[in-house]
Amino acid sequence: MSARPDGWRALPALPADDDGPVFSEPWQAQAFAMVVELHARGRFTWGEWAAALAAEIAAAGPGDTTNYWRHWLAALETLVAAKQLASSDEQARRRDAWERAAEATPHGRPIDIRPFL
Repeated sequence: MSARPDGWRALPALPADDDGPVFSEPWQAQAFAMVVELHARGRFTWGEWAAALAAEIAAAGPGDTTNYWRHWLAALETLVAAKQLASSDEQARRRDAWERAAEATPHGRPIDIRPFL
């Protein structure tokens, strides 16, 4: 039996096993957690999320799920902007700060974005 909540069944091509989603890099789990948290806070429905993700995957081309988590992140950015949770400028500012923080952080240490905002 799958540990995924029923809402996740509507998501196209979610990399998962019987225990739930499967991640190959930490940022993928973080993007997943952001979607779950925004949904829990009532910012969007699972249906809205599934539609946004499906649109990103469809835009990449039929059957292209090789960059699934990049599609996931793009859908998150699109939905956050559409719902006016953060502007595109704010998202770009945070993305740039994240990249600078990641480059400045020694391997194996937690990344702290605050000094770069």
